[in-house]
Amino acid sequence: MSTPLQSLVASGTKLWLDSIDPDLVTRNLAWGATGATSNPIIIADLIETGRFDDEMTKLLRKGLDDETLAWTMTDQLVRGAQASFLPAWEASHGDNGYVSFELDALIEDPERNLPIEKRTQLYIELGKKWSAGHRNRMIKVPNTPGGLGALEELVAAGVTLNVTLTFSPKQYIAARDAVWRGAQRRSTLSQFKSVYSIFVSRVDVYTEKHIAQLSPRAQGLVGIVNAKRIWKMNQDFWADKKLPLKQEIIFASTGVKKPTDPPWKYVEAFAGSDIETNPPATNEAVLASGRTITRQIDQLPPKEVLAEIDKLVDLDKMEETLMAEGIKKFADPQKALLKMIKQKRSSLQKVPAG
Repeated sequence: MSTPLQSLVASGTKLWLDSIDPDLVTRNLAWGATGATSNPIIIADLIETGRFDDEMTKLLRKGLDDETLAWTMTDQLVRGAQASFLPAWEASHGDNGYVSFELDALIEDPERNLPIEKRTQLYIELGKKWSAGHRNRMIKVPNTPGGLGALEELVAAGVTLNVTLTFSPKQYIAARDAVWRGAQRRSTLSQFKSVYSIFVSRVDVYTEKHIAQLSPRAQGLVGIVNAKRIWKMNQDFWADKKLPLKQEIIFASTGVKKPTDPPWKYVEAFAGSDIETNPPATNEAVLASGRTITRQIDQLPPKEVLAEIDKLVDLDKMEETLMAEGIKKFADPQKALLKMIKQKRSSLQKVPAG
């Protein structure tokens, strides 16, 4: 008898992990995971455990500053996860088995307020730098004006992208078209792979707060409907391109935010196609549920529920609000990581060498 996560994978979903903790990677690999993602929160949490103090001490002795130390540790931790998922990459000929590497979130820091052209330039430079020499590393670029401006050039240069921080169909279309322009500038499309991370549960948090007039049968479904519609747009766009690798949606932010929601709410809703990047706790809860998961990706709520959502949800306003929140959530963890590095430096330098 298969486990719930095995049934999820059997339905057609690629199961990725929202963590690069080596222990969690090993555990989730055994459960069927074939990829992962990283971000500053994950890196800071790992460093805080003390499990990597030996590596940090060696780097400190080399005289690295806080920022360089943070990126060196990030690179090392992502490399470790890449090694674990490389067999999946090789078995799929580059269609699976990736680990996403997030570029410097401080590029979007409202306090720095860099010109958009400068942000684009930095994304291009850093994207090329951190992707060089890696087969199964995806570079995460946010779907902001600065990030959007970098997509075509990065893809043209051969970089494999995960376009993140996407909430609306309009954002998705702009990113996809830029990526496809870049792909068409390549000499070959044999290794062209792109994914688009659509955030789900944050949409439902937004509608609870800002669109309370939604009926009980529609409230809590907007994130699912929105992401499924974008998934269908993505399926239709790439259908006639005859590419060797799939260009896919990542269903992100799949951990439930509402205590009364079952932990498998989003996991089951998107079962059957593309990629789910699930938090470790979500995978554990789904595994313990004993449920059999079947394809639901192409199932939508009744027409009257869709009509209510379309009438009451202003997608432009939703995107504007969630992007403003998202950019703050994007930059603050990088600042917290640098603060954590500073604290670690202080504590480790007090420990005598020996």
